[in-house]
Amino acid sequence: MQTQETDMVSNAGDTNLSRSGGATIAYRHLAGLAPGIVFLGGFRSDMTGTKALFLEEYCRCRGRAYVRFDYFAHGQSSGDFAEGTISRWRDDAIAVIDSLTEGRQILVGSSMGGWIMVLAALARPERVAALVGIAAAPDFTTDLLPHRLSEAQRRALFEEGRVVLASPYDPVGYLYTRALVEDGDRNLVLRGNIALSCPVRLLHGMADGSVPWRQSLALAERLVSRDVTLTLVKDGDHRLSRDEDLARLARVLDALT
Repeated sequence: MQTQETDMVSNAGDTNLSRSGGATIAYRHLAGLAPGIVFLGGFRSDMTGTKALFLEEYCRCRGRAYVRFDYFAHGQSSGDFAEGTISRWRDDAIAVIDSLTEGRQILVGSSMGGWIMVLAALARPERVAALVGIAAAPDFTTDLLPHRLSEAQRRALFEEGRVVLASPYDPVGYLYTRALVEDGDRNLVLRGNIALSCPVRLLHGMADGSVPWRQSLALAERLVSRDVTLTLVKDGDHRLSRDEDLARLARVLDALT
């Protein structure tokens, strides 16, 4: 699927990608060798997180191309978070790949970004050299979110169209909308085989309190690629951002490049 035409603009020192409806996607680009690396962040995270910045330094030291960006309504990008959906964020990722990169790319997806990377790779398989998932959360709106809702929260989500859940990462909690859930149902990837043949490396902490490691196992099982490895970190949490976790990620990328 081709995305709508995009073009690069610059605003007050920030670099942005123009999208349909006047939206802008903030990004940072590092020129370098192929295959480049594109980082896809998680739900409500942004491109200034530990892993995003670590990967930039990793690529700078190795002379490799790199892009980090904020989805619609995340970080420095424009938009109302209540209007965000998996489809919209998938299309943001595809637009970044199409407009800001050349040649084949290694997509590194963290949490929800692990779902987005699969959807983007399915849309642009010829542009993908490999996938690296970190605590990947494919299908989380169907497989994980409903089980965390009380009956009252479930009613609020489907009758009022939104619910806010407590989060250890944000004192005001995370907003989830009915539109997000319904759109997620249209983008499920774990209900059948995933027709990707590229190398895939999945990292997941067994102490992850947000996304069970079995979600990555299910992803590994569904991929048709025969070059798939799942690494479980027994004491690893959801973020996998400790020094030892980042060193492990670097070794994975070194082996792929």
